[in-house]
Amino acid sequence: MQQDIFTMGVDIGSSASKCIIMKNGDAIVAKSLASVGAGTSGPEKAIAEVLSQFGGSLSQISWICATGYGRNSLKEANKEVSELSCHAKGAHFLFPGVKTVIDIGGQDVKALHMDGAGRLLNFVMNDKCAAGTGRFLDVMSRVLETKISDLAQEGAKSTKKVTISSTCTVFSESEVISHLANNETIPDVINGIHRSVASRIAGLAKRVGVEAPVVMTGGVASNFEVVRYVSEELNASIATSPLSQYNGAIGAAIYAFEAYRHQLEDDALTIGTSK
Repeated sequence: MQQDIFTMGVDIGSSASKCIIMKNGDAIVAKSLASVGAGTSGPEKAIAEVLSQFGGSLSQISWICATGYGRNSLKEANKEVSELSCHAKGAHFLFPGVKTVIDIGGQDVKALHMDGAGRLLNFVMNDKCAAGTGRFLDVMSRVLETKISDLAQEGAKSTKKVTISSTCTVFSESEVISHLANNETIPDVINGIHRSVASRIAGLAKRVGVEAPVVMTGGVASNFEVVRYVSEELNASIATSPLSQYNGAIGAAIYAFEAYRHQLEDDALTIGTSK
């Protein structure tokens, strides 16, 4: 009986560290998320938590692949793979046949165009400005003294359309404060923020070409208001998953499995030719 192969994918983002352990490249057996990213203890915490769930140690992990903003800093990694490749691989695992992936990270927004078979054809990325990212929503939530996890529910209570026109995080913050000073309600302001974010995200996605099926990944995918408004902007249905924030780590764990299996094949070939 063939022995199971366990691999680990670690996605070290700017604001969070995600970790996945997979069995044989097709089954998730443990997952963890630390709400701090590159340059912090986040990766270490995420790995410790995922191993606790797994009920084992690093010695039982055959191969570790790192991705994300801080991928070069993970000393335990056997391999490093770009975010784009891992997000494409993870999205195809979560949503077989996907052709458009919109990933909203802490500091950037990525739009991927895929062929439906898991191959990346093209991409566009906004990493020069925090507008439209998780960081942007985090800043706005602090101004509004509202938990970021509550933004969607609060925004859904809106009864009046409020426009946030600034494309810069700093200017948007001033605009939000101005709206509050003019007695606009917090739900209305949040709703305006969500519409503004959706407009920027949709604009980026249109640059790469939107082709169904369309999915959204990253932490912001859990904000149903942003997802709804992006869907309206693109005139396309958008799928999400409870595992959307783990998308990059999933792709990394699959890459780890493929790399380890390839190494085994190379070793077997070397032994065979040396006889």
